[in-house]
Amino acid sequence: MSEQIFSYSSPELESIASRILELARAGGATAAEADISEGCGHSVSVRLAEVETIEYNRDKGVSITLYLGQKKGHASTSDFSDVALQDTVNAALNIARYTAADDCAGLADPALLLKAEQDRDLDLYHPWDLPVETAIELARECEAAARAVDARIRNSEGGTVSTHATRHCYANSHGFIGSQTTSRHSLSAAVIAESANAMQRDYWYSAARCADDLLSAANVGRIAGERTVRRLDGRRIKTGQYPVVFEAPIAGSLLGHLVQAVSGGSLYRKSSFLLDSLGTKVCADIITIDEDPFVLRGLASGCCDDEGVATRQRRLVDNGVLQGYFLGSYSARKLGMQSTGHAGGPHNLTVQPTLAGGLDAVLQRMGSGLLVTELMGQGINMVTGDYSRGASGFWVENGVIAYPVEELTIAGNLRDMLKQIDAIGDDIDRRGSRHMGSVLLSSMMVAGEA
Repeated sequence: MSEQIFSYSSPELESIASRILELARAGGATAAEADISEGCGHSVSVRLAEVETIEYNRDKGVSITLYLGQKKGHASTSDFSDVALQDTVNAALNIARYTAADDCAGLADPALLLKAEQDRDLDLYHPWDLPVETAIELARECEAAARAVDARIRNSEGGTVSTHATRHCYANSHGFIGSQTTSRHSLSAAVIAESANAMQRDYWYSAARCADDLLSAANVGRIAGERTVRRLDGRRIKTGQYPVVFEAPIAGSLLGHLVQAVSGGSLYRKSSFLLDSLGTKVCADIITIDEDPFVLRGLASGCCDDEGVATRQRRLVDNGVLQGYFLGSYSARKLGMQSTGHAGGPHNLTVQPTLAGGLDAVLQRMGSGLLVTELMGQGINMVTGDYSRGASGFWVENGVIAYPVEELTIAGNLRDMLKQIDAIGDDIDRRGSRHMGSVLLSSMMVAGEA
């Protein structure tokens, strides 16, 4: 994969964006913005060493939003020709004419837009020159390493290798225009183990901007195999109140619920259990959460958000106290506040660890209780914070894993759960936008056997 995979250079996309703004202005729009992207890549999957799928993808699109005063219209197209752009602008104008005015509609505040001197290279584009034949061999190696872990692994959902690159441009009638090219690559494997009692499935994956930062195919497969075998012969445990550890790969879901609860859409719709929580204690005293949009090669890095607003480093939670919301321009206006540069979501959130030694240290701190490694279902009420999800994992005795457990439900309330965090491990999972180690909660209701 190289620069030649793209049909349009960044200057060409910026030229198309400028043309759209000219057409919108000529059509009578009082403000306009254009979002243009082109993406391409391929993915290979094998199962039981045989090629299952080879997928190539290439897509492009233009999204046009314009305003007639406070009336908004939106239209999109995948055709970059001048005629198609004109037709798309006309469609957006027609929609705006028949749309009710909204006092909060409009472009981002010009004073908040990214300035040239704030822009920086975050090292987000690393094309992977990966021939399909090589991808097939990597996928086979990954799956084979998983299957070789134990003779009880008798089936497979396969190994997968994928590579993708995206070029994006955003421009608005305030004079802002910017473009960015990024890459994302991944390796994964999922296998099935069988014992006398039942079958179990598990998986592992590695994802990065640069292929050199991926775990090796052999390591990804080995971890997938080990995680699968250790789940065999699961038991149920008695219903009761127990301390619970969320393993690092799923601990980030708790951070995700916090983010959703303090995001603009949930706040102005009053569909959050953390309404009016700015400056108040929302987590345990030990919790500190930092946001850094400028992590080199970060999977959620960027100098500006989807509206061109400059991003910034900040402390989201300081010793349990919430320091900020996640707001785009529209939600900020609905709340009488200012955009925080989060149109499109958060940027590399990290929960600072409180305990060295990884998962083992967290289990030692817990003593005896439940280690959760998988969550199922969506039993979460963001208005009340009520939390109830299916779970499986391991029973822990005296800080050591004793046996696998399954067919459980864990329940609590997110408002209480966030304040009942007793420890955060330093085994931080950095494969997404939320970076968090294993987390110990002092007590949750666990439903198992009567």
